[in-house]
Amino acid sequence: MNISKYERAKLRVIALRGFYNHLAVFVIVNILLYLLRNKFTIILINESTFDNPKFLEWIDWNVFGTTIIWGVILVIHALNVLGNWPLFKKEWEQRQIKKYLSESGD
Repeated sequence: MNISKYERAKLRVIALRGFYNHLAVFVIVNILLYLLRNKFTIILINESTFDNPKFLEWIDWNVFGTTIIWGVILVIHALNVLGNWPLFKKEWEQRQIKKYLSESGD
């Protein structure tokens, strides 16, 4: 299926907008997580968890883990939209098809 240059450009802009929205939400949510980390501790702590250092570590791991896991997903999204990630591009698929057709000799 052939799509026009305009349609390809429109799809590219939609993909870029989606990535930039993803990036903005990532930054805002993670800034809030780090700023409110101690507030979460105060809200979630009661007398039984106050002396439990493992609970405080659990909160830290959730805050840091969210950033790390979400950051990896954001990098994958960036590579897909902005980078030259050949495994997700149509050109790569077309080259592979031509390669297999030439190998089969048919």
